[in-house]
Amino acid sequence: MVEGETEKFLPDFLTRWVRPRTTKPIAIKPVNFRGVGNYMTDFAKRSRLLLAQPDVIAVVGLIDFYGSGLQYPDGTIHQQYTWAKDILEKQVNKPRFRQHFAVHETEAWLLSDPNIFPREVALRLPKTTVPETVNTRRPPSRRIRDLYRLRLNRTYNKPLEGSSLFGKLDPELAYEQCPHLKLLLDDFLVLTQRAEQ
Repeated sequence: MVEGETEKFLPDFLTRWVRPRTTKPIAIKPVNFRGVGNYMTDFAKRSRLLLAQPDVIAVVGLIDFYGSGLQYPDGTIHQQYTWAKDILEKQVNKPRFRQHFAVHETEAWLLSDPNIFPREVALRLPKTTVPETVNTRRPPSRRIRDLYRLRLNRTYNKPLEGSSLFGKLDPELAYEQCPHLKLLLDDFLVLTQRAEQ
C-alpha cells in the first residue's frame, strides 16, 4: 500500500530483489491511497480487508518518512522509524501486515547509484555511502528536481523519471546502502517464505 502515484513503479523494483530468493512466483500489487492523509485514515481498515482475501499472503504499507505527518519522538532516525512502524502496525494488529517508510523518501534509494542519472545530474548528486541520510532539510526529490532544472533545463517528473530510474537501479546495490530499504525487503522475503511453507 502506497500513499501516491509516484510509488506505482516500486513493485517491479521490489520484485526484482525478492523473486530470485523465493521458490514460487510472487506478485506485488500496489494499492494507491492518493495521499498520505488518506493513507493514515484508511490503511488499517483496508489492510484487514485485503488480508481476508485468500490469495493475499501479506500487506505491506510504505509511506515517505519525510512528510508522513507523524509526530516523531526525539531520537535517531532509526528510533523514530521503529516507533512509527510499531504504532501503525498495532492499528492493524495482524501478523501479516508490516508498515515501512522510505527514509526520507523513495528518491533516496536512487542516490545509491548515481550512474542511473543523466551524466550532468550524476556529477552533482550528493556523495554519500548511506543515501537515506540525505534528509528532510533538502530531501532527495528536491535535490534531484533542482539538478534537472539547472543542468538539463527540464522538469524532473517523479512518475515518469522515477519509473525509468528505478528500472535501471540494481535493487541489491540499494539494499546494501539503504538500511531502511533493507528492512523493507527483508520483511517481504520473510512474509513470502512463510507463505511458501
